[in-house]
Amino acid sequence: MTEPLTRQELEYAGEGYDPAAARSFSIAADCYLDPKYLEVEREQIFRRSWQYLCHEAKLRETGSFLVAGVQGRGIVAVRGEDGVLRAFYNVCKHRGHELLKGGGTTRAITCPYHAWTYGLDGRLRQARRCELIENFDPDGVSLTQVRVEVFCHLVFVNLDPEAPPLAGQAGDLAREVAGYAPDLGALAFAHRLTYTVRANWKAVVDNFLECYHCPVAHRDFVTLVEMDTYKVATHGIWSSHMARAGRQQNQAYGVTGASVTDHAVWYLWPNTTLMRYPGRGNFMVWRFIPVGPEETYEEFDFFFESAPPTAGEMEAIRFIDEVLQPEDIGLVESVQRGMRTPAFERGRYLVDPQGSGLSEHAVHHFHGLVLEAYRRACAQ
Repeated sequence: MTEPLTRQELEYAGEGYDPAAARSFSIAADCYLDPKYLEVEREQIFRRSWQYLCHEAKLRETGSFLVAGVQGRGIVAVRGEDGVLRAFYNVCKHRGHELLKGGGTTRAITCPYHAWTYGLDGRLRQARRCELIENFDPDGVSLTQVRVEVFCHLVFVNLDPEAPPLAGQAGDLAREVAGYAPDLGALAFAHRLTYTVRANWKAVVDNFLECYHCPVAHRDFVTLVEMDTYKVATHGIWSSHMARAGRQQNQAYGVTGASVTDHAVWYLWPNTTLMRYPGRGNFMVWRFIPVGPEETYEEFDFFFESAPPTAGEMEAIRFIDEVLQPEDIGLVESVQRGMRTPAFERGRYLVDPQGSGLSEHAVHHFHGLVLEAYRRACAQ
């Protein structure tokens, strides 16, 4: 079992960090390497933040359900007979067996171990031979609920019963997303890409939050996006990354007849990104899930006006899958290897006062949120 972080280790993580990005040092390399930091992050970040589950369409019908996990804790979201969307820990109150697997529709939640059966509202309906149990009150047995919220037509869950609503934490994010993607509610799930990256999840987020590296490492991408229009803004638990894009021929993928001519990207704390790329009506949700201190699992969901994707949309998917992602994965895995050497302890942020895409102030913003979580652990 991993030993808890000491106060000294927590303070070391943010040594040299300054609220002003241009004066600040980044968080320490140890934060990307030592399993102790990941244990703090699992408890203070992932089990206390809103985690993306799916598009609301997947859970629209009565009895529709989806099983997922949040850092080792299984949950199930299900649409009740009363139309209410609920989420529960995916565990039976009898002996702790997992209840459902995958996704689909069901009329009740039945444990495959001893067939204890719960309604879609989580209340126990039947427990075989429970009359033999002394002092047992079936009416007092229900599945343990988990917070669930539909935000921007997307379903999120939060294991922290005291967490503020996502809509309140995220401020103007919903309004901004709706302005760029007014059709999001009507889009259909069309494709998923997955990757295993040999790097810490924070290194993956760091890379996503700046385009300072784009002219160097993404030569095709910068022909799609008009980099002189690229602006990055930070707000509370999210940041926005906007540019004009797809208005002319480029080396990435075809954009003839595109109705979407913007690169609109949002980062939502701690590990979700929302994206709208040039092309037909579309939306993408990308998650970075820590597996270990030096391993991250990525899921990249695509939503289009129709499914399956058109030939043009598959061209865009292939660009992401075969060009952009290999470039980025190569970068973050190299950074991770560099973190292991004694030559790197912490770095600086390149900050453009104009907030351009070539600036790293969104990385600084992210590191500030990480350090806040470390401080919470230190206060306990």
